[in-house]
Amino acid sequence: MALPQAARRIQDALDARNHPGRVREFPAGTRTVADAAIGCTVAQIAKSLVFRAPQSDRPVLVIASGVNRVDERRVAAALGEPLARADAEFVRHRTGFAIGGVPPLGHATPPVVFIDRDLLALGEIWAAAGTPNAVFPLKPGDLERLTGGTILDIKSPD
Repeated sequence: MALPQAARRIQDALDARNHPGRVREFPAGTRTVADAAIGCTVAQIAKSLVFRAPQSDRPVLVIASGVNRVDERRVAAALGEPLARADAEFVRHRTGFAIGGVPPLGHATPPVVFIDRDLLALGEIWAAAGTPNAVFPLKPGDLERLTGGTILDIKSPD
């Protein structure tokens, strides 16, 4: 079965970067972290959260372990400017993907990327692949290489 266009774009981006991961689709959907944890733990889900830097209007992508809540103050401090929640229109316009399927790469506007340090302790992680039904596997070290992101302690103490 052929991949939907958004998932195909991610597979093409992975192929262009010589990444061996294959996009997989799940009929039940992977819109939530719990839904995406098929054959892995929730911690292994690399959830993509898009924020907006209101001063510069830049998209900011935080890739966090599925079990962690993001400390937005830490991300804002690392960014050097305040952080705001991005609405669905901003996410779709800046990434080219809808909330629930935002991948860590292949964005329409390259975001500033921060990667949860906790993901580095895992052997394999899974990330969204452009649709709410698609994911792909990767090693934590590949995430930094594929995104150019900065490793950061983002876990909220709450």
